[in-house]
Amino acid sequence: MKSIVRRVIGTDNLDQLGYRLRVLKQLGASNPRECPICGYIGPFRAFGEPPRYGAQCTNCGSLERHRLFFLGITRLSLLSGVENILHFAPEPCLTGVLQHAGASYRTADLLPDRATLMLNIEKIDLPDKSVDFVIANHILEHVNDKEALLELRRILTDQGRLVVMIPIIEGWTETYENPAIKSGRDREIHFGQNDHVRYYGRDFRDRVTAAGFSIQEFTADGADAVKYGLARGERLFVTTKA
Repeated sequence: MKSIVRRVIGTDNLDQLGYRLRVLKQLGASNPRECPICGYIGPFRAFGEPPRYGAQCTNCGSLERHRLFFLGITRLSLLSGVENILHFAPEPCLTGVLQHAGASYRTADLLPDRATLMLNIEKIDLPDKSVDFVIANHILEHVNDKEALLELRRILTDQGRLVVMIPIIEGWTETYENPAIKSGRDREIHFGQNDHVRYYGRDFRDRVTAAGFSIQEFTADGADAVKYGLARGERLFVTTKA
């Protein structure tokens, strides 16, 4: 029967059909993972374009970066002694955890009704040295990062921390950006999303230190990547004033 089907529709077409069926099967769920945020254990869904298999927790909706963030702040005890937290573009899967961290917790976004404060990260309407702990996950690739980093440093207390995650290609020496690329479609092709303006290379660290920060990095090992459904090698950048 299989040989007859191959003769009718062609070997290449049959191989493509088999590939597409395998892709569709994996889009729904993957091998069981564990979400460290909500405690769910079971299959994770695919997410993204192109899809990443096993990326999204079926229960709380967390993605790889959210689970890495949670592991980092937990294992490094980053919230110990923190009095107030400012969370830009708050992710719902993290807000519940942070609200119960024992510190004053505020959220911020450029658009109204998405957070408790409406703030522009390039020009933050808060006093100098007024925040202990700032979270900016996948924000800097959307904005003028030089201005944003200087503003974030300004509002941090002297012992405060800024925790950052960004899309980074460690194999690239330099960040890829081009101000001539303006349309949403072109940005999606070049930078992976229609509202991104760059893809960071290893020089991301130079940009952060140039703004007056020192950097500590956290990533997870292979066993954690499998257990928690993490992106292998993804990094959490924990910065303090230099």
